[in-house]
Amino acid sequence: MIRIKNKIISEKHPCFIIAEAGVNHNGSLKLAKKLVDEAKKTGADAVKFQTFKTEELVTKNAKQAKYQEKNSPAKSQYEMLKKIELSESEFEDLFDYCKRKKIIFLSTPFDFKSAVFLYKLGVPAFKIGSGDLTNIPLLRQIAKYNKPIILSTGMSTLEDVKGAIDAIYSSGNKKLILLHCTSNYPAEYKDVNLRAMSTLRKKFNVPVGYSDHTKGIEVAIAAVSLGECVIEKHLTLDKNLTGPDHKSSLEPIELKKMIKS
Repeated sequence: MIRIKNKIISEKHPCFIIAEAGVNHNGSLKLAKKLVDEAKKTGADAVKFQTFKTEELVTKNAKQAKYQEKNSPAKSQYEMLKKIELSESEFEDLFDYCKRKKIIFLSTPFDFKSAVFLYKLGVPAFKIGSGDLTNIPLLRQIAKYNKPIILSTGMSTLEDVKGAIDAIYSSGNKKLILLHCTSNYPAEYKDVNLRAMSTLRKKFNVPVGYSDHTKGIEVAIAAVSLGECVIEKHLTLDKNLTGPDHKSSLEPIELKKMIKS
């Protein structure tokens, strides 16, 4: 059993729903706050963003992924990320805004400086994306903060997952939740493999959830029916907005229906 603020995460409690706003604010604090408003209205337990410093994350000539090329006019990863990066002061504003709206603020750090910033900000838990599952130095740093960790496992082997768990547990932090994830945007139904969640649960004896990148709400509902205790689903104000993740996200009315279901 793991507690994130006033929410208990276990198979015996209601599923913890994370509305993944991510970078769907397109670099606008005003849009970010609207995403908070909509996440609250849908009934989500938490709204999650992505915190990074572009210079710490990518080189200036790093290419975009194919799905990003389709949905972003930028010519490189660096250009795309720089346009949608929020400043520390904007995140401080957003953190306080979530407090006022009574919804849990979460964010994924993608570099060491961002992890330190989020810890000092007072996040109640850390979400770590699949791309950093093998970033052992970052995992160890975050684990030392002794906050609950939600770790996505997309693109990983069981050996990779064990290495990440060993790194986190070596700090004495055992407050870990694993999320099964298919790292494709959007993910096809045939590639979802929900039974992998059972494998993770049995092998590592930790709470397990699902980070869903499929279109629609059916797969997330199926995951909960299999006993998963966390669902993370992308939220956008409008799927037609320009940006890397809007098309693989749910609009508020869809997320509300998913949560009700």
